[in-house]
Amino acid sequence: MFQIRLCILFVFSCLTTLSAQQPKKLNSSEIYEAIQKLNVLGSVLYIAAHPDDENTRLISYMSNQVKARTAYLSLTRGDGGQNLIGPEIRELLGVIRTQELLAARRVDGGEQRFSRANDFGYSKHPDETLAIWNKDEVLSDVVWTIRNFKPDIIINRFDHRSPGTTHGHHTSSAMLSMEAFDLANDASKYASQLQLTDTWQPKRIFFNTSWWFYGSQEKFEEADKSNMLNFDIGVFYPSKGLSNNEVAAIASSQHLCQGFGRLSQRGTQEEYIEFLKGEPLNGSNNIFEGIDTSWSRVKGGKAVGEILYKVEQNFNFRNPATHLPQLLEAYKLLQNIKDKHWKSVKTKELKTIIEACAGLYLEASANVPYTAPNTTVSLNIEALNRSNATIDLVSYKLSTLNSGTSKNMKMQNNQRLNFDEGITIPKNASYTTPYWLNKKSTLGMYHVDNQDLIGRPETPRAVFVDFNLNIEGTPITFTKSVIYRYSEPDKGELYRPFEVIPEVSASISDKVFIFDNDQQKEIEVTVKAGRDAIEGYVQMAYPNDWTVFPQKQKIEIVNKGDVQKVVFTVIPPKTQSEGLITPMVNINGNFYTDELIEIDYSHIPFQTVLMPSESKVVRLDIEKRGNNIGYIEGAGDVVPESLRQIGYNVTIIKPEQISAENLVNFDAVVVGIRAYNILDELKFKQKFLLDYVKEGGNLIVQYNTNRRLKVDDLAPYHLQLSRDRVTDENASVTILNPNHSLLNFPNKITTQDFEGWVQERGLYFPNEWSEEFTPLLSMNDKGESSKEGSLLVAKYGKGNYIYTGLSFFREFPAGVSGAYRLFANLLSAGKEETNKLKN
Repeated sequence: MFQIRLCILFVFSCLTTLSAQQPKKLNSSEIYEAIQKLNVLGSVLYIAAHPDDENTRLISYMSNQVKARTAYLSLTRGDGGQNLIGPEIRELLGVIRTQELLAARRVDGGEQRFSRANDFGYSKHPDETLAIWNKDEVLSDVVWTIRNFKPDIIINRFDHRSPGTTHGHHTSSAMLSMEAFDLANDASKYASQLQLTDTWQPKRIFFNTSWWFYGSQEKFEEADKSNMLNFDIGVFYPSKGLSNNEVAAIASSQHLCQGFGRLSQRGTQEEYIEFLKGEPLNGSNNIFEGIDTSWSRVKGGKAVGEILYKVEQNFNFRNPATHLPQLLEAYKLLQNIKDKHWKSVKTKELKTIIEACAGLYLEASANVPYTAPNTTVSLNIEALNRSNATIDLVSYKLSTLNSGTSKNMKMQNNQRLNFDEGITIPKNASYTTPYWLNKKSTLGMYHVDNQDLIGRPETPRAVFVDFNLNIEGTPITFTKSVIYRYSEPDKGELYRPFEVIPEVSASISDKVFIFDNDQQKEIEVTVKAGRDAIEGYVQMAYPNDWTVFPQKQKIEIVNKGDVQKVVFTVIPPKTQSEGLITPMVNINGNFYTDELIEIDYSHIPFQTVLMPSESKVVRLDIEKRGNNIGYIEGAGDVVPESLRQIGYNVTIIKPEQISAENLVNFDAVVVGIRAYNILDELKFKQKFLLDYVKEGGNLIVQYNTNRRLKVDDLAPYHLQLSRDRVTDENASVTILNPNHSLLNFPNKITTQDFEGWVQERGLYFPNEWSEEFTPLLSMNDKGESSKEGSLLVAKYGKGNYIYTGLSFFREFPAGVSGAYRLFANLLSAGKEETNKLKN
């Protein structure tokens, strides 16, 4: 039985992964479920702050059990989180987390929406959150989502009545939702939106509560639940072979970069929502009480429903194509309905069902994965009817052309039609890149001018093909984005989106270059061609007090996709300085300054992102002692690369390589962020690390969370992690022990070294430690007590154990001088005695 269940889950997860890349093809059970949803005219909007905040159990229940149209509005794209699967942070992490949300929705059946709010990192209070976000713009985005999605029911993930008790983004999401509930139906508010949509009043709003919000299971059991509804979200779906909570677990596990992969659950499980505002339920346990969710809800819908309810009741699982005549009749009636919202939503759903019942396969595949504007690529257009229905391919139309290509061909059962077309990408075509990254953002907001784009999870594809069909006498158009289909010997058939990219892009080898003296460095620039026959030159933009030569370098690239690398010599000034350098590629008088970034993970579609190509150059005054550093990698930080920038010889130590013999020759060993949370082997290797310290080594442990630690004893003495953090990157720092060697050797550390920090000071500070530890720094957010656990050092045997929750993993990529100077001191711990002996 276990093997059978494991097989089911494996197949389901494989299909989920494949569906992230390939066009979705519905089987009979999925067609039937789609018809069930087609016959429900009710909608639920779930609102929270970040990717992975959403309760996939409730979203799946509303979508798959209630059959309501269900969406999740995440105010942010999760840019401020950490990344457990790769090096991407900030904007690029937001791209990954956006796609992981879409992958989760493909599993649980929901839809996805966003606001323009930028996840700037942890916030302790909604006052801080809404001061950094533009509250009015984010509120307008919530109103916009409500007016467009038109939910009957809104469910908040968090409690609007408890500011300061959880992440400020969380509480803010609920507060804004409560406010938008009333504003969405007020035509005087955000009136410009009404040129594209209509006002809307949701029926009621709820809070998705649980024992967690009450502090314990016992307190929740004792709580007054007279104002709550509850659902058994453990219901079993025979058509899926899975229970709702199993589906939810698979959906939640799509959030891989946040480490949300988890075991599925089965059996009865209660979920609670608390009524907050709107039309009272009058004792009913039906979330849609008083709301007509049948086809009778819309004028003219009753006739549509009479047809579609019969299809649902008498569904032919063996041959869904037998329902095409009824589906087409319903489609024609639906086009006469005056309610534009439900007409649009249900037409889209019905067309998907018709396409699936007819076994239609419609595809436009390019012969290359990308191209530049003003170039031509070859398309293979495929049309296939796998039913006995009478279907004609009347014509198809490329999005780049004003008129279609007439075909008027019968689509015989299972007889493939293939056409080759050349498509020329317009000279003014938009590049394929996340729309919210097109303009420079602020700390709290992304800048999006086009109102119609706001809220969309992705940029609409610019290159597509309209297939104009006639099915049993009914004209219907199906639109398919152009894709790139290929195969690999060890993976089989693969799909990726077709991209439009600049004719040339340029990237610099590193995002930060640290000059620890006035010696020059060679900096490599890689130029990539987006079309054939690239000729031009590259020059650099750089700060006035720096020197770069040569001034220009010629580039000639014959083939699209090929690269040419050129090297510039960069000479820093004699004194401390910092600035940005940017490669500028001149092609026929047009300058290109963007970098083409590709994100390729198997659980999400291939992503192409265009970002300004710029690197920070920093001339800093820094001293170092010791050279050989061992680094145990944690969760996707770039600290090793950063240490190499300032001249250290860094060796990556795999967990299985941790031994007394391998550690003895390092001047210091650094443990990466969250390594003790993700590396199971450390439970067996910790003794070697502590012995290394005891024998005179220098061990620096960066932050870990206080949950899921792989070791019982993180340090040689008592050390207890907490959730204490300082989120204000400008918070005052007090040096507690100004004479301590870590703050004086080889660099004198002052409060100036904490200027220019980004996103936060640090996180998950210890809040208890034994007397062997010495705290060196004190800091706190506004209105809070001082936190002294950000940097702790203890002598252990002959060596030094250092624990730090300071966010070096964020400061190094930002080129923060003081962070480098302080970390150099940590690496030099114990070397001051050697230095004295030499002198």
